Parts: sequence; C-alpha cells; structure tokens
Amino acid sequence: MEYEAVIGLEVHVQLQTETKIFCPCSTTFGAKPNTHSCPVCVGMPGVLPVLNRKAVEFAMKMALATNCRIAPLSIFARKHYFYPDLPKGYQISQYELPLAESGWVEITINGQAKRIGITRIHLEEDAGKLIHDENSPVSYVDFNRTGVPLIEIVSEPDIRSPEEAALYLRKIRQHVRYLEISDGNMEEGSLRCDANISLRPRGRKDLGVKAELKNMNSFRHVQKALEFEIRRQTAILLDGHEIVQETRLWDAAKSITVPMRGKEEAHDYRYFPDPDLVPVEIDNDWIAEIKAEMPELPDAKCTRFKEQYDLSDYNAGTLTTSKSLANYFEECVALFPAPNIVSNWIMVELLHLLKQDEREIDDCPISPAGLAELLKLIDEGTISGKMAKDILEQAYDSKKSPKRIVEEQGLAQVSDESTLGAVVDKVVEAHPKEVKKYKSGKTKILGFLVGQVMKATKGQANPKKVNELLQKALGL
Repeated sequence: MEYEAVIGLEVHVQLQTETKIFCPCSTTFGAKPNTHSCPVCVGMPGVLPVLNRKAVEFAMKMALATNCRIAPLSIFARKHYFYPDLPKGYQISQYELPLAESGWVEITINGQAKRIGITRIHLEEDAGKLIHDENSPVSYVDFNRTGVPLIEIVSEPDIRSPEEAALYLRKIRQHVRYLEISDGNMEEGSLRCDANISLRPRGRKDLGVKAELKNMNSFRHVQKALEFEIRRQTAILLDGHEIVQETRLWDAAKSITVPMRGKEEAHDYRYFPDPDLVPVEIDNDWIAEIKAEMPELPDAKCTRFKEQYDLSDYNAGTLTTSKSLANYFEECVALFPAPNIVSNWIMVELLHLLKQDEREIDDCPISPAGLAELLKLIDEGTISGKMAKDILEQAYDSKKSPKRIVEEQGLAQVSDESTLGAVVDKVVEAHPKEVKKYKSGKTKILGFLVGQVMKATKGQANPKKVNELLQKALGL
C-alpha cells in the first residue's frame, strides 16, 4: 500500500519588541543569565501583567501579511503545565479566541504555486531556558527568555512532503524579516518549529495517528526529521502495527527521532481565561493604521522586479529573498541603471563572496555605491570585465573603493590607438604563420593573436580595440 504524508507546522516566532509582553524587562538576546527578569515575568505572588501594545501590532502585521482575518475580540488564557523553566506553572497564551484565523501563504514547488492554509495566529509568552551541565547531574534555569513575546503560527495540514515543509518555513521567516518583527534566527531560537506528521493510504481523506516532532533548529533539520519520520511510520504500518500518538525529539547527531512523552490533549492543559488580563479589542481604525505601515511584501516585490526591471523569474526571486538584498539591488540600479548587469554581478560574484565568508548582505564590505562604481569603470572601458572580477575581490577584502584600487595599481585599461597599434604591429610581425592561416580562412587564429596582444600589455589592453586594430592590420 502506498502512503502519503499529512504535515502541519506550528511555528513560534519571537517578536523584536524592546520589552517583554507583560512587563518592562528587556528582550535583548545574550545577556548574563537572570539579569532580564522581574517579579512579573517570574510569576511572583500579587503581580499583575500589562499587555505590550507593540507586540499586538507586530502580530497584526503578520496576520495581514498571511491573509488572516483579525478578530475584533481576542482573549488571553492560562495554559497549565509544570516544567522547571515555567515559573508560574502556567503559560499565558490564547486558546479559544485567538488574534487571527483563516489565512494562507503561497509556496512554489516544482514550478507550481501551492497555497498552505493558516489555521490561526495567536500571541503568547515564551518560557525560560534550561541549561544542562554536561559534567554533573545539574540543570540551570535562565529566566531572561521568560515573558519574551511570541506569535504562534499554526498551519493547516496542507503540507505533503518534507520539501514543502521547508519551503513553507522559509516563507514564514521571509515574511517576519520583511515586516521587521523578528530576525527569524533559528539558531538563537527566535524562530522555532514543531511539526505534526501522520500517514494515510493515498486517496483517503481521513487522517492517520500523528506524531509531534520537536527540537529542530534549522530548515535542514526540519526536512530531515520529517523524512526520517515518514520512513519510520511507513515501516510500522507495513508491518501491520499501529502508530502511537506521541511527542518525539529530533536527535541531530544520530539523524533519528526518539520518543519524548505521550502527546498532550487540550484538556490536559486546563485552559481558562486569564483573570488578570482584559480582552483585546481591535477595531477597523486600528487595522487600517497597521495596514498603512505595511511594507511591500516579498511576492509583490518579486512581481514588481520582473515588470519594472525586466528580470527573469529566477533572478527576481533570488534578489527578493531578503528585504536587505532587494534594497541593495535597487540602490545599485539607481546609480548604474542597467538592472540585468547589476543583478548578474550581485548573484554570480557578490553572493559567492558572501557565501564563502558566511556573511549576509547587511554585512557586505562593498556598498551599492562601490559596486556601481565598478560597473561604471567597465562601461567606460577603463577596465575589462575579467579585471573587474579581481578588483571586486580586492575591494571586498580591503574595503577600498574599486576606483582607488585601479589608480593605486595602475590597472586602467589601455585604449589609446597609437599605443595599442604599435603592439599589434609587433604581434603581427612576430607571427607570420598564424597571419597566413588567418588569411586563408582559419578565423579562430584571431583569438590567439588577441591573446598575444593582451599578454604583451599584461592584460590591460582594451579587448574591443585590440580586435578592431588587428582586423585592420590584417587587411579586413
């Protein structure tokens, strides 16, 4: 029997507010343990939470970006469970009345667009962090993360493969970065993903028994964990056994999932409305205000790049992967208005250098003005395209401007006809056999002669001028 996977993702996104969701503690990452905590976020008796308005607005932005309906009324609830990093014994979240519902995002898989539904987006507070001592049976608790605002984005079970899951997750991260509501850094935990996966006979509509996968901190881990789980569940079903509903952890070192605990149901958390927080009321005026602040989103920007700059689907898609990269491209085009030339240099040369250094475009040593300056030098005939690649690497490493490198090293292309003409005459005179072959119809010999002129000028001759002068010297 052939089985198909049914996958849904629960994505938790830390919001980049300056303070926590219910108290004024800082949300800055990497501070000394337990220095960003207070009686409110550690749940001391008698304290009262106060909702951070900016966190609500960030959640609204994500709801609008993912085509969700924003609820006019949403309520915070207490989600009870006991764990050392949850000091109150409950987490403040949203349950029956979330902030937003019924949205979607679009991914492209095998050249085809596919919509992945979003069930809900709700606000909640993050838990603390356990730090395990490898040398002794002791764990430490850091409450700095406790109370950092999160949105949880719950997808519909519309995902059918690990590849689709990774694409969907990348789309979510792209959106939160464009909106500037989170850095989406999975390694630092500001974007975390749990996956629910079940198998069913292909063609059936009812769902199988699911497993929930946790502890995945990269797109690659999400994809590999799902691939393993499909193999594991398929083997169990083919052997005639039943899948056990449970929560499993991804062991990246062994590339397997392992049991963690039995899967909780909603009633296990004993949800009830938080009596210390008033309902969140969102009217049309507030939604209109947030809409007015929305940036151009990735799909719209990609479409505009294709239409405005006549870029291919691939180039436009790559350049709009991040807001920073798209801005870099447009700043460069404003200074050197040749979009396809600019896009090729960014995608082929610049991104290659950044990848080697594991850098993002925000940390690029060459500014848009610097790249535009380099392209102008090529366009003016001051340097050749081949020379430009070397100069780009030097500019990247030294942070010097391309023009300065050309001047300091005397790299300017030789275009003077009298200077080049003398070199061409010497080359023609020194290679009579090749000249004869060329005149007899073996036109490929011209490339050899051009190479000799370039060699004589240490690569600084203008290739176009050399071709012109050689053909003239050969009587063509």
